Amino acid sequence: MDLLDGEAAGCLTIILRTRGCRWRRCTMCGYASEGAPATGKDLMVQFLAATKDISSEDRVVKIYTSGSFLDPVEVPESIRAQILDGLAAAGVEKLVVESRPEYVTAERVEDSVGRIRTEVGIGLETANDLIRSHSICKGFSFKEFEEAAEVVHAAGGSVKTYLLLKPLFLSEGVAISDALRSAREAAPFSDVLSLNLANIQRGTLMERIWMRGEYRPPWLWSAVEVLSRVTFAPIICDPVAAGARRGPSNCGRCDETIAEAIREHALSQDVSVFEDLDCGCKAAWERVVELEDLAFGSPLDSDSRRL
Repeated sequence: MDLLDGEAAGCLTIILRTRGCRWRRCTMCGYASEGAPATGKDLMVQFLAATKDISSEDRVVKIYTSGSFLDPVEVPESIRAQILDGLAAAGVEKLVVESRPEYVTAERVEDSVGRIRTEVGIGLETANDLIRSHSICKGFSFKEFEEAAEVVHAAGGSVKTYLLLKPLFLSEGVAISDALRSAREAAPFSDVLSLNLANIQRGTLMERIWMRGEYRPPWLWSAVEVLSRVTFAPIICDPVAAGARRGPSNCGRCDETIAEAIREHALSQDVSVFEDLDCGCKAAWERVVELEDLAFGSPLDSDSRRL
């Protein structure tokens, strides 16, 4: 399910295995290793297989490529046009894709919007240029994000802005503050915000630092704190790998309950789903947020689950 005009709607998610992102330097992203040489014919075979059973209930379709759907090297222009035509013919109401800012052009967005209502997801991660450059190595500035968002809006599309909760080298408390500040600064350029909770992907700098016990994925309580306080813009969150040893977690006992509340909030935008949540570990999380900076940036609750 996903949000469509403020209401829950059926959603089909398609992952196309392309050559992957050409940037391949982000400290938390392991998708680069999942890419493979793919011709236009390969991509169409994948797309047709993914949509052969598409139904009228699938009002929204998301297409992820582990890179940028608008990158003409990753997804050739002619193939993208065939995909768009296929979705329009199937009666899909909305398409969600992702792209780095450098591939966002008026021509590409207009070509998509002219066929189907289109939302472009951009991984801003943080509004802080210093954190984005040195903790994430994203390779573009807030100004470039802003310009890309303006291009999408001018062409008639909408923008989903991804924010990363707890990049490398940030304490839990600083990560929460950064996410809140980023949400406020990104909101004017976004139709919806998406809070991504850091998880440990293989082959990344984040994994190497995590294996040394010097990084912990965010607490789920931290996600609840951010989502509860962002009431000035729509914000969604899918807590991928919640409770897993490489994912965001609390104590283990309350993880699934908290994750389910986060998913419910994504569809309802109702912060009251968080009001009755409680667990004995919440006091520990509050203490971590208060004291972690005093531990020279090392996670106070690092444990053997990282192994």
